[in-house]
Amino acid sequence: MNIDASFTPPKTVQNVSYERNAHGVGIVHFGVGAFHRAHQAVYIDDVLAKHGGDWRILGVSLQSTKGADALNAQDGIYTLAVREGKEQQLSLRLIGSITEVEAATRSTDKIFQTLADPQTRIVTMTVTEKAYGVDRSSGGVDLSNTSIAHDLEDSANPIGIIGMIVKGLRLRKDAGLKPYTVLCCDNLPKNGEIVRSGVLDFARRIDPELAAWIEAHGAFPSSMVDRITPSATPELLAEIEEILGAKDAAAIETEPFSQWVVEDNFCDGRPLWEDVGVLFVDDVAPYERMKLRMLNGAHSLIAYAGFLAGHKYVRDAMADQHIHNLVEQHILAASKTLTPLSGIVFEDYGKQLIERFENPNIAHETYQIAMDGSQKMPQRIFEPAIESLEHGLDIQPFALATAVWIRFCAGITNTGKTYDLRDPREDELRSAFKSGNGNVNDICTAFLELANLFPAQLQQSDIWAEQLKDQLSSILKSHPLG
Repeated sequence: MNIDASFTPPKTVQNVSYERNAHGVGIVHFGVGAFHRAHQAVYIDDVLAKHGGDWRILGVSLQSTKGADALNAQDGIYTLAVREGKEQQLSLRLIGSITEVEAATRSTDKIFQTLADPQTRIVTMTVTEKAYGVDRSSGGVDLSNTSIAHDLEDSANPIGIIGMIVKGLRLRKDAGLKPYTVLCCDNLPKNGEIVRSGVLDFARRIDPELAAWIEAHGAFPSSMVDRITPSATPELLAEIEEILGAKDAAAIETEPFSQWVVEDNFCDGRPLWEDVGVLFVDDVAPYERMKLRMLNGAHSLIAYAGFLAGHKYVRDAMADQHIHNLVEQHILAASKTLTPLSGIVFEDYGKQLIERFENPNIAHETYQIAMDGSQKMPQRIFEPAIESLEHGLDIQPFALATAVWIRFCAGITNTGKTYDLRDPREDELRSAFKSGNGNVNDICTAFLELANLFPAQLQQSDIWAEQLKDQLSSILKSHPLG
């Protein structure tokens, strides 16, 4: 037996508390993965339970059909699992905010019908930075990106996120409707600005009048999201099935902590998210920097150091005293690059991060976090490194995090086992490491000279280069190539 709209859970499980079919779709979300199901979909579920409204979600899967099939077979319903309290008991709750999920590789008809529907007022996304195809240095679209190139050539049949957003906006303009708000929920600094810049550049290339309309009437608020959400394990799914008395192929476990900070800039209304814990601010940038540098930067360090040390999960890496100490040092160094933030005590936030990383009930794989390093390192590690250099602060923690990432890019463990980097620049990174022929100076130079990776301030700093070489030399002694 599988869960679906007719399923009645045991009394120990929190059921959907509103009549799902009484609420229409008001949001289209691209990227219905584990994080979305543990974060934005839950906030919408909370709003629907508290206030109602036509704010349910049509999910879109751009690549895989697996997630769409799993959720659609269950009428969009799935289980959110959280271990809480001293007993760490598994608390289960059914989430009903997703109506269905469309797989874009099969058909886009329903997607664009919904994007063009006057009732749709917000488009959200969690697709990772590489999916946007935006050149970070220019702010425009990356013409070498496969999806961007395809969609510029055939804008009527887009396959990428930027092309789809623009086509949806064009349909609304032609119908005399307001644009929808585009709310990026990916871990990117100034994520709203990045998406806005990419959308406007793409639109200008195909229809300057459309671009002017979007620029004048559209809204692209930035946001900061936070909730550690690992991929579901077979053990978790089996445990949930035993409690439910039914299978749930889309169930997900997450931590008790959840945070969402959003710039209050919407062009056609929004849910009353502030009533369910969302923080609305004028400028999300200081919150982004705090999270990117303290949490995400430390997470990357744990991922690379933990993976190389043979630790499968973050919790295992944090039980390694050496890595634990490195993480504490990194969080402290990152906090010193931040300006004071109202309502936040960085020392307390840092302690909270350590506790979250140590959570024994969250099976977050180091290898999962390690993917897409070339996209994550600039804002998580390189930016605070630059500020530390400029203000005479300790750069050692950032050089260490960079060096352990470079060692990870070798793609081979101490024992000779190879692995995929799962990075859009994988071939470049592997070649850069290999070109050094085991010489630390040459390896570091090869990485520093990679185009559009390290900022000029780090490329030109002798202090940074020496620290990086020292750290990589030490790491290669601890983790020699197999």
